Amino acid sequence: MSSPQIVWLRRDLRMADQPALYAAAQAGPVIPVYVLDQERAGDHAYGGASKVWLHHSLESLGKSYGARNSRIVLRRGDAPQVLAALADETGATCIHAMRHYEPWWKEAEDELKDALGEGTKLCLYDGNYLLPPGSVTTGSGDPYKIYTPFSKAMLERMPPRDPLPEPGTIHSPDSWPESDELADWDLLPTKPDWAGGIRDFWDFGEDAAHERLEWWSDVVAEYDEGRNLPSEDITSRLSPHLHWGEISPAQVWHKLKDKRSDGWKTYAKEVIWRDYTQNVIDQFPDYPTQSYRDYDERTLWRNPNAGHLIAQDLECWQKGMTGYPIVDAGMRQLWQTGWMHNRVRMICASFLVKHLLIDWRFGEQWYWDCLVDADYGNNGVNWQWISGTGVDSNMFVRIMAPLTQSEKFDAAAYIREYVPELADLDDACIHDPPDERRGGYPVKIIGHKEARERALEAYRSSKD
Repeated sequence: MSSPQIVWLRRDLRMADQPALYAAAQAGPVIPVYVLDQERAGDHAYGGASKVWLHHSLESLGKSYGARNSRIVLRRGDAPQVLAALADETGATCIHAMRHYEPWWKEAEDELKDALGEGTKLCLYDGNYLLPPGSVTTGSGDPYKIYTPFSKAMLERMPPRDPLPEPGTIHSPDSWPESDELADWDLLPTKPDWAGGIRDFWDFGEDAAHERLEWWSDVVAEYDEGRNLPSEDITSRLSPHLHWGEISPAQVWHKLKDKRSDGWKTYAKEVIWRDYTQNVIDQFPDYPTQSYRDYDERTLWRNPNAGHLIAQDLECWQKGMTGYPIVDAGMRQLWQTGWMHNRVRMICASFLVKHLLIDWRFGEQWYWDCLVDADYGNNGVNWQWISGTGVDSNMFVRIMAPLTQSEKFDAAAYIREYVPELADLDDACIHDPPDERRGGYPVKIIGHKEARERALEAYRSSKD
């Protein structure tokens, strides 16, 4: 039998349309490996919600490999060192891996190439995005910075490549290297177990991703209008499945490409947005931590580390206790389920950076810890878009009015679900309850008019 082939798994936890696995299966016996390397990413090591999803996704994928008389080898440590040692131990002649564009993974790929002994190579494949980041360029050959022309250029090159099937045969090596037990990684919270809401809200793994896509193919036509209605379930909820690679964007695109609705056209642009954010971090690796535009940060932002009252404001936002029902419903949904409706994500983010004038990076870090779909590119680009600091962003002076948004997009039922203190209020009252009808629910942390005027003045001062 030919030499073993290692498949290095990261955010590509699927069997079908997995180019690294497909190539490895054709070359020899396959040793799938997942290395838990939490040190490399620094402040962007997996947050609590991401660890929960990772555990269940690995568990699901392990069962899929088990059904093929295979298994996943689990190791912890510095990924390049672990993989190079494993290649020496097993005699593997190639490590197959999907390309990843987070700066720490690009660095790890380079280090692994240098660490491999003679006779072992690293083979990298694209497939986690519609097209490889950096491959869609302007007429002059430069990468796009602005989404709209990028999207138009992407659409001209669609559909993407055809998805690959699951390998017909996955041969096992003569002997398996030792593996950690998944439970010993302590990815799941226990004291206390705060992840019950996540487990109730989600199904994990490749099969669940395709079941969700089947459902979505019948509903996507309603998306153009329905995506703004948090009280309705008219979003795909495919984002964590795409993020963890339980399904590929090519599979999603080909499933939906023959739809002729406005809903599909709108959704297609959001799938392309996912590619766009990777192109941004490919150009600007520190984008989720460094503002793109110049301004006086000390004048614009109130720093929670500089005073306990500002820190209290941040905590009220994090806990969903701002006194704005739509904001608090969103923040509580985030904490309970690891996810937040896309319209409400914008409302909550805008509230933090414009009503509370708190640096967008505090929001980026909170979302990073709480979201099951926390993505380095998406999260960073979206926060810089809403804060007005990004390469392509909303203007800071466009300040969302959460009370108006709540009523306009009929969020009453959504508020009742996640802010039960207000569940008895009628639709006319629930978006902005008078103080005497709030019961134990807090009064507004700041008035909208006052917040807007303060934000505009801070912005003017930051530009002087």
